Amino acid sequence: MMKTFDFPKFYLVNNNYNADFAPAMNEGFQKYAQEFKRLNRIADSSGDKVKIRILSIDNQRDFNFPSGSLYVSGRSGQGAMDAQRNFVEFIYRYLGSITDIISTLDTHFLYQIFFPPCHIDEQGEFPAPHTIISSDDYKSGKYRANPDIAEELKLNPKALQKQFIYYMEQLENTGKYQLMIWPYHCLLGSIGHALSGVIEEAIRFHSLVRGSLNRFEIKGSSPYTEHYSIFSPEVKTFFEGTPLPGCGTNTSLIKTLISSDVVIIVGEASSHCVKESIQDFLANIKSQDEELLKKVYIMKDCMAPVVIPGIADFTDEAEKAFSQFESEGMHVVDSTTPIEDWPDIKLG
Repeated sequence: MMKTFDFPKFYLVNNNYNADFAPAMNEGFQKYAQEFKRLNRIADSSGDKVKIRILSIDNQRDFNFPSGSLYVSGRSGQGAMDAQRNFVEFIYRYLGSITDIISTLDTHFLYQIFFPPCHIDEQGEFPAPHTIISSDDYKSGKYRANPDIAEELKLNPKALQKQFIYYMEQLENTGKYQLMIWPYHCLLGSIGHALSGVIEEAIRFHSLVRGSLNRFEIKGSSPYTEHYSIFSPEVKTFFEGTPLPGCGTNTSLIKTLISSDVVIIVGEASSHCVKESIQDFLANIKSQDEELLKKVYIMKDCMAPVVIPGIADFTDEAEKAFSQFESEGMHVVDSTTPIEDWPDIKLG
């Protein structure tokens, strides 16, 4: 059996439900981590014979708490908060076996295609959050690109209009989504952009105990496209075919994960950024070696779907996607099931 550990003395379960909690990154925290490592005889991760990597997708304050601007409640109303509790407790239990944790950060600015100021209606007003805008809405004149931001986005108003119509058509052609106007969320420099406090605490502790860098991956800053997947955006080109700046495929991250022995995926939201990231990862693995799919584990109880009461519920879409991923060869597991009992697990 894999060795597991008791939770560290600083961990408080209630902090999973406290949006104001921020960990104390100080000398005392560092010394406790060093002592924990010594007493439990935990080795540096650089010597791990089995590389277990976690991809933590967008575990940020705006998603993980009801006070966040885009809280991922799931149907229970406590979705993201319960999910992060399961995740951090998994980290602490398997502290000596997890090689590293890669955290993605959804990162936005005010003027992006999915935020209100990019569009105006026939009265010159911005659309409300959760409004769905189609290419036909643009062609009929119901909405148009806001000409006041064209210079800021480095296009003239006519080109911006063309780009937005092109973008919506590309979305609609895939059959995945239509353009939804989201509430402002994960704005760079805002509190909502930061990692959830309990997750930051767990990741920093793991890093100090195991000597792991635990790096971060940024996504979502292009004004011209949504970027649900950490690996690639929804649309990669301008309407005339030239590439959108900074919107290529994250091949470096793909290589890092594929080189792992075990890849564990957690995060928010299961119906959007997690689902699209896994879909991209699956396609990349299949293009190389389908056998590699067996080492991917989706920890379902460490994520939740988007549910907007009275507006949208994406739970079924997430469930359908996870069934597809399992049928392709990936595994859907719970954090409370011992790792050695996971299907197809190879621990040396």
